Amino acid sequence: MANKENEFLSVRNLEVIYRSGGDIVHAVNGVSLELEKGKTLGLVGETGAGKTTIAKSIMRILPDPPAEIRGGEIFLDGEDLLKKDEEAMQKVRGKKAAMIFQDPMTALNPLMTVGDQILEVLLLHNNYSREEGMKKAGEMLEEVGIPAERYREYPHQFSGGMKQRVVIAMALACDPELLLADEPTTALDVTIQAQVLEMMKALADKFRTSMILITHDLGVIANTCDTVAVIYAGRIVEYGKLEDIFDHTSHPYTIGLFDSLPDINVKTDRLKPIAGMPPDPTNLPEGCAFSPRCPYATEECRKKVPESKELTPGHICACFHPQSRS
Repeated sequence: MANKENEFLSVRNLEVIYRSGGDIVHAVNGVSLELEKGKTLGLVGETGAGKTTIAKSIMRILPDPPAEIRGGEIFLDGEDLLKKDEEAMQKVRGKKAAMIFQDPMTALNPLMTVGDQILEVLLLHNNYSREEGMKKAGEMLEEVGIPAERYREYPHQFSGGMKQRVVIAMALACDPELLLADEPTTALDVTIQAQVLEMMKALADKFRTSMILITHDLGVIANTCDTVAVIYAGRIVEYGKLEDIFDHTSHPYTIGLFDSLPDINVKTDRLKPIAGMPPDPTNLPEGCAFSPRCPYATEECRKKVPESKELTPGHICACFHPQSRS
C-alpha cells in the first residue's frame, strides 16, 4: 500500500450496487486502495469486474438510480468526496480530478469545435477571459500533438487517435492532480495506442499528475504503471508494486491472466485460458468468488471469503492458498 505520508488518494471499503428490475448487482464489494502523488496505479481485470465503477465512484458520476454507493470512504488530498454535495463536486471535477472516457467517438460533442470543448472546461474552472482561454486551449492542443490551427475543426474531421488526443487535452486542460483513464486506447490500433500511452505518461510526468489507468491489457500495465490492483468480481484479489505482480504473481486468478497471454519465447500449440466464466454479480458464490474457476479451490474456499494478507511488504493477496507462477 502507499506510504501514508505521501498518500494522495485513499479508497476504503467501497461498496457499490446497481438495482436492475428486482435484482441487485453487486458491482464493487469492499475495495480499498491507495495512490501516492505523481504515481500511476493500474486496475486490471476482465470486463464487468467493477473497474469503471470504481473510477466513476471517485468522480461521483455514477447514474443514480440505478447505482448506489452503499458504504466506504473516498479521500482525495485529505477531503472525503462522498460527503461533498454536487456543487462542491463540480469544483473537484476537471480542476482537482479529471477522467478520460473509454470511447473518444462518443466523449466529444459533435456540434462543437474541438477548441471550444477545451475552452468550456477552462472557463468553468479558471478566471480566464475568452481570449486567454482560447490561447490556452490552443496550447493544450499543441501539447497533445495537434496544431493549434485546428482549433475550429469539428470531431468528425479527426481520426480516432486524434479524437483521443483531444479528449486527453480536455482532461489535462486545468492541470488536474488526479487523472482517471478508462481504457483510453481500446478503440485505437496498436501503433496509435503506443503513441497515445507514451504521450499520456509524458504529460503525467510533466504535470506530476497521479493517474489510475483502467485496462485489461497487461502489456499496457507493464509499460505505464507503478502499482497494480487485480480486480475480480468487484474485489481486489491481488495488489502490489509492478514487480510484485509480474515477478511474484500469487493469486490463481492473476496467474490465469498471465497464462492466457502468448509468449514468443515458448512454442505452444494452444493458449491456456481461465476455465469457466466470471460469476453472475446478482448471485455471487458463497465463498471466494473465483473458487468455481480455481484449480486450487478447497472446501474452505467455497465456504469463506478470504481476507487480504500481506505476503511481502506492500504485496497483498486475497487467497487461502496463494501460488507461485513458474
